[in-house]
Amino acid sequence: MRRLASLVALPVNLSNEMTKMKSNRVPRQKMAGAFPTIECIPYEGPKSTNPLAFKHYNAGEIVEGRTMREHLRFSVVYWHTFRGAGSDPFGAGTMLRPWDDGSNTVSNAQNRVRAAFEFIEKLGAPYYAWHDRDVAPEGKTLAETNKNFDAVAKILKEEQKRTGIKLLWGTANLFSHPRFVHGASTSSNADVFAFAVAQVKKALEVSHELGGEGYTFWGGREGYMTLLNTDMKREREHLAKFLHLAVAYKKQIGFQGQFYIEPKPKEPTKHQYDSDAAACLNFLREFDLLPHFKLNIEANHATLAGHTMQHELEVAGSAGALGSIDANTGDELLGWDTDQFPTNIYLAAYTMLSVLKYGGLQTGGVNFDAKVRRESFEPVDLFYAHIGGMDAFARGLKIAAAIRQDGRLAEFVKQRYASWDSGIGAKIESGKASLKEIEAYILKKGDVAKNVSGRQEFLENLINEFI
Repeated sequence: MRRLASLVALPVNLSNEMTKMKSNRVPRQKMAGAFPTIECIPYEGPKSTNPLAFKHYNAGEIVEGRTMREHLRFSVVYWHTFRGAGSDPFGAGTMLRPWDDGSNTVSNAQNRVRAAFEFIEKLGAPYYAWHDRDVAPEGKTLAETNKNFDAVAKILKEEQKRTGIKLLWGTANLFSHPRFVHGASTSSNADVFAFAVAQVKKALEVSHELGGEGYTFWGGREGYMTLLNTDMKREREHLAKFLHLAVAYKKQIGFQGQFYIEPKPKEPTKHQYDSDAAACLNFLREFDLLPHFKLNIEANHATLAGHTMQHELEVAGSAGALGSIDANTGDELLGWDTDQFPTNIYLAAYTMLSVLKYGGLQTGGVNFDAKVRRESFEPVDLFYAHIGGMDAFARGLKIAAAIRQDGRLAEFVKQRYASWDSGIGAKIESGKASLKEIEAYILKKGDVAKNVSGRQEFLENLINEFI
């Protein structure tokens, strides 16, 4: 395997950030390390040609009153990064992972945790996220599985304490095992519902024990393949009952983390009940769950739903329900969830424009639910991928902040809706104008006031000034 030269020392600003992360550490077991030739990734600035250095993500740099680290709250996902084998429907896995012996044992899972935290620590990301079945092997019974989970969670807790890295959110894998063939909370089999409840109970307990800042529900198979065998009303009601049970247990154990719903329209089902942000919000309102949940918006899922990432962020943000982001992208020529790392500066800039508009990320983060390509199989490719994504979002943050400071875009939008700020527009918005009064107003006026151009091309040119 190709070895890499050691890197230069950290600059002061990033060094200070890393020092904060290293507080309250405990001694680490002696081991060769999963990435022995790679040091902590430094910030070297836009002129650097070092592929193992940040060009734009300067963790301590202040943007709109907060550091980049506080704005972006980067998170590394456990499933793709440390469990992804690189397999696809046409071939076996390709990933070279020297720290993983391939066995489905607790000891191997524990070694994997240490490798994961070495990577996250050297990358400088403050958070990580997991599915329960990513971090610990499933046993022959639920009791055995829970025991395995506890054994690995012990190492997760040790590594969190050693590094200062935090759990952004946990979640339960309720879609991979054959028992979930018909769904989990929406299964036609009541025993499967019960199993899913028990699994989420344990995942919530472990998330709480590890100080998780949230917990995410993704309905991997909560939907249908055909309506011929589906009682949709009953299934949606069961999903609501499932979530209410989780809310009640969260209160019971004192878990303070934010609950999230993650929209996705399809895959692996034909139609999922959490199909997009609007559908999720409607479901949460219908079943009196909205006070307990925010949305975790994923770029690739937005694409599958026929929307842009910015559209989904605006739908969530305008409802006060924007919680977290899964940062990835899809291939416009492929109609499935490719989970590629985000390198599109326009995507990152538009995303951060909406995030900043709604007050920034408070409980969630920029979570890299992304995987290296099957052809990028060496361990160092994990660094290249995450560095690229972090730099893209750092640029997006700076561009969005510059556009906001410039003010022309916001002023254009304000002027476009100026007719609503006084006169009949203000009365309508305030609810003080009746239908009859509105009719009288327009009859007297005779016709509408002259419309003004939307100037889309002008605004697109304006955005290009900053990129």
